[in-house]
Amino acid sequence: MSTARHPAHAEPTDPPRSSPGLDVRDLEKRTRLMRIITRLIAVSDLGSREIARRAGLPMQKISDLLSGKLEHLSIDELRLVYHSIETGGSPTPP
Repeated sequence: MSTARHPAHAEPTDPPRSSPGLDVRDLEKRTRLMRIITRLIAVSDLGSREIARRAGLPMQKISDLLSGKLEHLSIDELRLVYHSIETGGSPTPP
């Protein structure tokens, strides 16, 4: 006998869940940029506080980034963080 259980609320006829206002392309861009940034942070000698200071963002935003909370950062904020790490100084928007 199988021990697998199907949730009572998950019917095969339920429509797929969607998020209004979700732009898949924007999400893909942010995801790619987040992966690049987290790799840069891992190999850099910069601490989270220094990265936040250089990017001009609150420390919480860097914590959210490192925790994978992508929904808390805009593409512009991610670009600021990227440029602050890459250039080693004040970021300039692309």
